[in-house]
Amino acid sequence: MFKYLSKMGEHTVEISVATSPSIHCEKFFGKIENTFQVPDLKVNILTSYGSSFTDYEVSIKKQVDKITFQRSDYLIESTPDYTSATIHVHDELALKHALMNLYSSYIVYHNWGLIIHSSCAVQNGKAHIFAGHSGAGKSTAARLSEPRDLLSDEATIVKITEDEITVFDSPFRSELQSTGYQQPSPLGGIQLLHQADTNRLEKTRKPDALLSLMDKVFYWSHDPVETQRIMGLLRTLVEKVPVYELYFRKDPTFWELIS
Repeated sequence: MFKYLSKMGEHTVEISVATSPSIHCEKFFGKIENTFQVPDLKVNILTSYGSSFTDYEVSIKKQVDKITFQRSDYLIESTPDYTSATIHVHDELALKHALMNLYSSYIVYHNWGLIIHSSCAVQNGKAHIFAGHSGAGKSTAARLSEPRDLLSDEATIVKITEDEITVFDSPFRSELQSTGYQQPSPLGGIQLLHQADTNRLEKTRKPDALLSLMDKVFYWSHDPVETQRIMGLLRTLVEKVPVYELYFRKDPTFWELIS
């Protein structure tokens, strides 16, 4: 068992982990130098839990002093404010999904932001999100965006305030790993992806944008109050950032449409 500090979004995370040759926590939790920071979250990771991934179904139980999220390959036992949790995992995939579950719950509960099912690249100092369902082309858009800095290829961490919308480097990757050097960037726009024969960009009305983004948020709903927080964060997001329908060919030329 060893312990160290890491960073996720702008939050300091204290990691305690039981060593396992099949679990590489450094993919999600790189060490930070300043060991005097007070952690926002404390996460204890235990291995050898459950069985391999079968489906995305998560069972949620809420008690006065604890909330649990259970899937075939992971179990999260957390305080109600998500500042301290023990995660039991079967393998590395389970660890990634459990961490997304926990961190998404944490930032929603504290009204900080959202994790959105999307990829995100930076051009001219502005982040641009490419959102869509599985198969829409998020990873394709990410690969075609190189050599631009990539903040995510699957799950984008977005801080939402009335003053600014900011995107952070996401450790939750499916194919393209983080280099660890990407800086937080203001969000310039959101593209809802559609694969097509020709490139076309259409501005989306704010009400339609809100509806389209609702099911792109990584969240395990169990509390009407927290669902209201998500809606409030999404309303602020679409008020502050333009949303477009992007019809794109599988080549980098779609970037010519994005300012």
